[in-house]
Formats: sequence, structure tokens, C-alpha cells
Amino acid sequence: MTAIACIEDLRKKAEKRVPRMFYDYADSGSWSESTYRANEDDLQAIKFRQRVAIDVSTRDTKMPMLGETTTMPVALAPTGLTGMQYADGEILAAKAAADFGVPFTLSTMSICSIEDVAAYSSTPFWFQLYVMRDRDFIRRLVDRAREAKCSALMITLDLQIMGQRHKDVRNGLSAPPKPTLRNLMNLVQKPAWCLGMLGTKRRQFGNIVGHVKGVKDMSSLADWTVSQFDASLSWDDVKEIRKQWGGKVIIKGILDAEDARAAVNVGADAIVVSNHGGRQLDGALSAIKALPAIVDAVGDKAEVWMDGGIRSGQDVLRAIAKGAQGTLIGRAFLYGLGAGGQAGVTKALEIIHKELDLTMGLCGQPELRKVDSSILLAAESDHR
Repeated sequence: MTAIACIEDLRKKAEKRVPRMFYDYADSGSWSESTYRANEDDLQAIKFRQRVAIDVSTRDTKMPMLGETTTMPVALAPTGLTGMQYADGEILAAKAAADFGVPFTLSTMSICSIEDVAAYSSTPFWFQLYVMRDRDFIRRLVDRAREAKCSALMITLDLQIMGQRHKDVRNGLSAPPKPTLRNLMNLVQKPAWCLGMLGTKRRQFGNIVGHVKGVKDMSSLADWTVSQFDASLSWDDVKEIRKQWGGKVIIKGILDAEDARAAVNVGADAIVVSNHGGRQLDGALSAIKALPAIVDAVGDKAEVWMDGGIRSGQDVLRAIAKGAQGTLIGRAFLYGLGAGGQAGVTKALEIIHKELDLTMGLCGQPELRKVDSSILLAAESDHR
């Protein structure tokens, strides 16, 4: 992909190619979007120490995540409706991640099913689980992930109640889009997207439609989804799911040290510090601000990763310097996907990796594994 220098370039390209409701779904937060903006702004406020006359002629960005060697400590986050950013989006993103040497996480609310992605994947991927009221469906979903040889289960805990997302309400978000005049007018302006969708059979939530009794089409799916948010979800439920799964478990959606300790107590192998990309509780702390206290609370009992606001390799380095052992990107790879399919996701990963590598060099740090708060200006390093 030519003339693409940064993730922002991919975002602009995706905005032109993806229908408005699906672009807005990816690129928006809840309520006033203050937490969505804070995720990025608080990262940008962290300043580096520029160092010179240090041998950085060879640099190593590799770090393990859950024991898996990665080209850089960046995993593709679980994102719903990925297959509506680009036809067969989850399959293409999984392929790009595998080729680049980073983990891919499939969302419960994906368009391509677990089985679809497994059939096209050369390496095991992670599966993200929303715990819904229909526990029988959830048990079968976990079994399907195991049968697909997923190497870890990521349980997201911060969607017991849906945040108020104004753009989704105004756009009448649905998959596939409802045939309203407004939607049709927008789709006419996105011919490449439409052609891609005409060429695939995957246009609804592949993990749900056909796997839940009574859910056969868009209207029945919408009714079922609204009824499935479970405000009664507890740590006891998480324990049961972990027992059924029997493999590595990642707990996502942690912003509080007390919750982080609870996640460790139920056996989490990794914790993702995340506010759902600013899409749930508006006014909550940014992910990077919440990170240090959670790192302290967890210690060496589990890996601590960060998700939220990462738009560059510099942001990855900032998170590592603040104590994260890994990071997740959502919007950054979705922009790439919307802009150019699999090649666009690869481009997003290339951009982030190059920025990470160059910034390490300019900070006088040849090995990412050895990065700590000493690469930050004293005022930015806190107590890390």
C-alpha cells in the first residue's frame, strides 16, 4: 500500500471505504466519548528521554505473550463486526497476524465463525468470550473454541451492561445493514465494499446464527442479543468457565487493582487493563493511567497487558515502559482492514513495528525486554 505513512493515514482511507454505521461502530466511544479520547491523549502526554552515543545497531522487539514468541508484544484485540469492515474480515486479519508473528483474538460477536477462522488459520488463535444468560450456549461456544484448537480463552467482563453509544443508536446499527433509504444512499457510495460483501456468504454473526435455538435471521438475532446481557455475572461464573476450558485464560476489562487481584485469584494467566476502548463507562480512567496500579497489585502472579488508545509503535513502547508485558490493538488494525483488507492489516502491523523499533533506537534501548520507566522523562515515570 503506497503513500501510507502512519495509522492515521489508514484511518482516513478506511473512513472513505467503509459504510458509515460500521466505520462509526469501530471509531467511537460512549456518551461524550471523554474516555475514548483520554486513552489516546494520556498516552501522548508521556514523554521519552532521547539518548545518544549508545550502540543500538541491532535491536530486538520480540517479547513473549503467554509463552508464545511474538515479533512484538502486540496482539490483535477482539473486535465485534470485524467482517463488516471488510468482507471475511476476521479470516483476513487472522492471516495477517499469523504471517507477521503476532496473536489474533476472535470476538464472540464476529461475522466469521470460529470454525471459519480455524479453517483458514495456519497457527492457533485466541477466542474471546462474552458470558451471556444462555449458559448452555456459552458452554457449547467454549467447547467449539477448544475443538478449533484455540490456544487461549479471553473472557471479557466489562460488558454486563451495554454502554450508551450514541452513534450506533443514530445509525441504527445492524448486520447486515437494514435496507433503509439512508443506508442505501451510503452504500451506493461504497462500491468496493458492496462488491466484497456480494462475494461472501458471511454477513451475520457466525458464532450465533444457527447455533442458538430460534435465532435464524437478523430480527430474531437482535431480540436474542438484547436479552443476553447478564448483570448477574460473578467471579464464581468465571471460575466455572475456567474449569470447563482447562487451558490458558485471559481476563479482559480490568481497570481497578481490587478487580485485578480477584482475576488472579480465579486463575487468570493474563489480565488486560482495558476500558473497552472508551465504549462502556464514559468518565472512567484511561487504560494507561490505570496500568501502573494494576501492575503493582498483580506482581508476578499473572501477565499484565494494556488495551486502549494505541495508535503507534511509540504507544506500545510507552505501555511497556509503564509496566505492561504486552499490548492489544483494536482500532489500529481495523483501520488497516477497512482500508485494504489483509494487506491493510499487514501495513498497520508494519507501521507499528517500525515505529517501535525506531523509537527504541532513539531512546538508546536495543532490547525491548529490558525496557522500563528509565526511558521516560522523570516526571512521566511515576514510581515504575
